[in-house]
Amino acid sequence: MKLKNTILAATALSAVSALGVQADVITVATVNNGDMIRMQGLTDDFTAKTGHTVEWVTLEENVLRQRVTTDITTKGGSFDVMTIGMYETPIWGANGWLVPLDDLSAEYDVGDLLPAMAGGLSHEGTLYAAPFYGESSMVMYRTDLMEAAGMEMPAAPSWSFIAKAARAMTDRDNEVYGVCIRGKAGWGEGGAFITAMSNSFGARWFDEDWNAQFDSREWSDTLNFYVNMMNDAGPPGYSTNGFNENLSLFQQGKCGMWIDATVAASFVTNPKDSTVADKVDFALAPDNGLGVRSNWLWAWALAIPAGTQQEAAAKEFLEWATNKSYIELVAAKEGWANVPPGARTSLYKNPNYMAVPFAQMTLDSILSADPTNSTVDPSPYVGIQFAAIPEFAGIATEVSQEFSAAYAGQQTVAEALAKAQAITNEAMEAAGYR
Repeated sequence: MKLKNTILAATALSAVSALGVQADVITVATVNNGDMIRMQGLTDDFTAKTGHTVEWVTLEENVLRQRVTTDITTKGGSFDVMTIGMYETPIWGANGWLVPLDDLSAEYDVGDLLPAMAGGLSHEGTLYAAPFYGESSMVMYRTDLMEAAGMEMPAAPSWSFIAKAARAMTDRDNEVYGVCIRGKAGWGEGGAFITAMSNSFGARWFDEDWNAQFDSREWSDTLNFYVNMMNDAGPPGYSTNGFNENLSLFQQGKCGMWIDATVAASFVTNPKDSTVADKVDFALAPDNGLGVRSNWLWAWALAIPAGTQQEAAAKEFLEWATNKSYIELVAAKEGWANVPPGARTSLYKNPNYMAVPFAQMTLDSILSADPTNSTVDPSPYVGIQFAAIPEFAGIATEVSQEFSAAYAGQQTVAEALAKAQAITNEAMEAAGYR
């Protein structure tokens, strides 16, 4: 491996020298999800093609959000490329904090990006981040446990079916839990899940005058349903489980169902990592018959902070990591099931990829998510698992902490909702919304 890296580096430097191009070192901040870890393993390809080298800062999701937000708001300059999402991108783009991506190469083919992803990563028609992968959320479930429970998963299940199936599949003596769902504090962790779930119960964060709605019956119904189901059929300590913790539980065969990001489908069906890879199927995220499902819309995307001293090299990296040839590189090395999903239209026209068992369900989930009409009753905000206002991240982080405390039995659901109501209204008044 050392010899290989030396040869690659020498080849890259020779190519750079011949072209008279400067080789730079760029720092990339990213989340510790499987697709991002895979990207790091393929960085030699980028270096061989450009001569540039990459220093990685890989962080847990909540920590990543804190670090990149602090860095960009203080103009810290620690990163040349940041991994951010649909919440931050339009806000930061509007503030002039990101480099606009209006001059990407023709080969990159911006028009091939799925409209839902390009739209969510743009401000006033200008793209400010490129989607590495796009996702919605869906149900991943064990077919053997569902069959043993004497039940059959509908293609579009209700929450009542999910709760019934979860209880039927639970076998605590053998450490098998009917349902695994995020409860971890953090606006993009457990906060994202419970907000998307609440939409299907008829709840919303704010009414049309920006008054908090946590004192509503719909929010009470959401949290009580969640807590009762998880206490009966969820794993111990679910209040501290996020995406990675639940992924590990599912891969170990300890979850009957997992409702989470569609991107996880490749991990739970990969026999290298999952003990139940051949026993998994998929369904749309649940609803309550109110016309709104509980699936979200998200992209982990790469953006370049304004003021970076390595803008040209950062753009080369962004194009390398989010273009069609990167997808082909992953397919060649890891198989089509493991390519970054949900970002490009062409991927869903590729017969090799559409033969993957979860490809169509992922696309259906993404296309059914509508950030502009995410709630049953009208709301003043855009977003499904978040409200696209600058204040939301701070407010929702505090609210999610109160919810997680209720999940852990440290306070009642009613107490958590009362605190959420007060936290949210006070913050909105201070920000001038009310």
